[in-house]
Amino acid sequence: MERRWDQRGETMWKPAAGLRLGLGVCLALALFLAPASAGMETSAGEALHHSAEAAGLAIIAGLILFSTLTALFHLKERRQGARRESVLTTEVAALRARLDRAELFLAGESQIVIVWGGPDDEPEIEGDLGLVTQALIAHRVLAFGSWLPPEMARNLEDSVARLRARGEGFRFAATDLEGRHLDIEGHPISGLAVMRIRDVSGERLEVIRLHELQARTVGELRSLWAMLDAVASPAWVRDGEGRLTWVNAAYARAVEAKDPAEAVARGVELLERTTRDASAEARESGSIWRGRAPAIVVGERRIFDIVDAPAGAASVGMAMDVSEIQSARDALEREMQAHARTLDQLSTAVAIFDRTKRLVFHNAAYRQLWSLDQAWLGQKPADSEILDRLRAARLLPEQADFRAWQASLLGGYQSLETEEQAWYLPDGRTLRIVINPNPQGGVTYLFDDVTERFHLEQQFNAAIRVQSETLDTLKEGVAVFGSDGRLKLFNPAFARLWALRPEQLDDQPHIDRVARICAPLSVNESDWNELRAIVAGLQDHRLGFESRLVRRDHSVLDCAAAPLPDGATMLTFIDATAGVNVERALTERNQALLDAEKLRNDFVHHVSYELRSPLTNIIGFIQLLGDPAVGPLNAKQFEYAGYVTKSSSALLAIINDILDLASIDADAMELSLEAIDIAETMRGAAEGVQDRLAESNLTLRVIAMDGVGSFVADGKRIRQILFNLLSNAIGFSSAGQTIDLAALRRGEEIVFKVSDQGRGIPADVIDHIFDRFKTHTTGSRHRGVGLGLSIVRSFVELHGGRILIDSALGEGTTVTCIFPGERMKVSAIETGRERERNGG
Repeated sequence: MERRWDQRGETMWKPAAGLRLGLGVCLALALFLAPASAGMETSAGEALHHSAEAAGLAIIAGLILFSTLTALFHLKERRQGARRESVLTTEVAALRARLDRAELFLAGESQIVIVWGGPDDEPEIEGDLGLVTQALIAHRVLAFGSWLPPEMARNLEDSVARLRARGEGFRFAATDLEGRHLDIEGHPISGLAVMRIRDVSGERLEVIRLHELQARTVGELRSLWAMLDAVASPAWVRDGEGRLTWVNAAYARAVEAKDPAEAVARGVELLERTTRDASAEARESGSIWRGRAPAIVVGERRIFDIVDAPAGAASVGMAMDVSEIQSARDALEREMQAHARTLDQLSTAVAIFDRTKRLVFHNAAYRQLWSLDQAWLGQKPADSEILDRLRAARLLPEQADFRAWQASLLGGYQSLETEEQAWYLPDGRTLRIVINPNPQGGVTYLFDDVTERFHLEQQFNAAIRVQSETLDTLKEGVAVFGSDGRLKLFNPAFARLWALRPEQLDDQPHIDRVARICAPLSVNESDWNELRAIVAGLQDHRLGFESRLVRRDHSVLDCAAAPLPDGATMLTFIDATAGVNVERALTERNQALLDAEKLRNDFVHHVSYELRSPLTNIIGFIQLLGDPAVGPLNAKQFEYAGYVTKSSSALLAIINDILDLASIDADAMELSLEAIDIAETMRGAAEGVQDRLAESNLTLRVIAMDGVGSFVADGKRIRQILFNLLSNAIGFSSAGQTIDLAALRRGEEIVFKVSDQGRGIPADVIDHIFDRFKTHTTGSRHRGVGLGLSIVRSFVELHGGRILIDSALGEGTTVTCIFPGERMKVSAIETGRERERNGG
């Protein structure tokens, strides 16, 4: 007997099973009866005999029982087999019917079914093979790449491999190479891998498309919800009765809910009642409601732009926080007002027109420029209207075709570039016009009155031309190097002085190249290194520079470098060869004159001393001859002795003056400063000229103002000054006239004045009155060698003072000596000596 499995997986036994059971029962009875029989016999033989009998009986009984049981089991199995056969026949018929229906269904729909068993089993392929291949070969169906695009074929192969390996099902829509739409799905069924390929068209294709659309719509809806959850603006959905059904995360945060679900469950409203009522009224009318309203967000009042739109029976809404935008708008409005006030203060006329070509803004300068009425401008006239009014007032440039010119001007509204124009008005003004397109449409006009600047530019250009021509005609070489060290400007004299050719200068050479070309012409080539450092060096302070360049051709150039305000440096070269030669000659001549003057001074000083000693002896002996103790002289001898004494005294005075001048010239004169009484000094000087006053029949008045006091000076030299001035006044005065000697204190200064009533001094003589050895008698009785006034000026300046002369012909002369009243400083004395040296 053997076991088999029906389609339900149940175990079936054949009738031989009953026989096996009966045989087993018989054997059991035989074994049971044999020991019992053996126990009854005592002898071995009997025991053996009885055992055999018992065994036989047992076998017979067992066989009878086995037969009976076998018959019973056989009858039972036949009855059960009949019933089982009837059931199986019914099941087979049902299965055949189902198979027929499945084949009918499979044949009624264009599809292919592929079933894989074990890993090594060949797949079973059933269905319409022509669905995917024309060859009608079953295994060609598994060559997915032959009837699917490459990418789809790879995906299908991967899906089939996962289905067979791990039992992962799949389903997707595909389009084959011929454009047919296929539905491919795979599932594990009872340990088998089954894949079905169906041609979907008509309603089924529409169902698939609807499924795809539903999946895509759900995905998009979820993406939309995710996006709305990510935005910072609260969003919500309401049902037909106005209750919240969905809110985003921003809404939940705004109403301080834990999450959107809590906000929906509690029905927490973000907007105020009035706002919700207004949006509900708009929804009922089927229109979208837009508005701006406040709301409290996390305890802070914010401004929102709200959009609430009906969506079938429901509605959707979103609130965008515009608090910052509103603040920025308010700030922008304030800024625009501030800019408007600022533009009103500008001298540039500004007019702004919108895209409709109407005036939307103008400043005060615009009204003043065109003399337009504020009320009329407030009506926002069109650009063309303003142009027509300005044309009527003859305030626009004269045009042969005004309409064409106006159309061209208004074309700036369609332009993207800024345009500049110059208007020459009939009244002589020149305007600069800037037409700037606005980003939001329209244009902005800027009007600048450049009449003065236009004239200045003309004058500047004329000046530049004049300067260029002037530079070209200068004999001095001029070169201007820019801040980058390159030659920007030069005149022909520069090129001529340094023997530079035009091709060497036309490309704006650097100072280094110019220095390399010019340095060999100089005796000291390092001079150009200094110029190069000044032009292109890095210096803390840009200072001027002057130098004298000696060239190998024995010419001499005076060079000067001057920094210019724009960072450039100007070099000038002056040919100083002739001047240097003249200077050298003058220097040599001056040195010869100095040597001659020194020789003269030495000679005068020596001769003066040599003459002074014998002259002193002569004066002494004449005075002895006049003394009666020596011996009497007759009248004639006494008269002659007087003449000799007078002449000797005059000669001694001249010699003393010459010695004083020689000492002053040699810078050897020293003053003996002491406090002197001014009045006493004046009387001492007056006593020295009393005899000459008597001879000339003149009157001397000595006037010392009260409080004149004293001052620090050399008393001997002051008396000598006054004596010489009085002597000069006596010489130029006529008999009967009066000479005044006055002194006064004027502030911190001491002033001496000597006035006479003589003939006066001509104007052309006053400039030379203090020159040495020059005397101007002008018809008077005065005679002299011309040293008195020169000595007077020298002594006054040695004291740090000054001397003035005021004279008029026929009216007299006044000589004023002014001395410092305070104790004289050493610097004052040195200044006087310096003036004396310069004057000499």
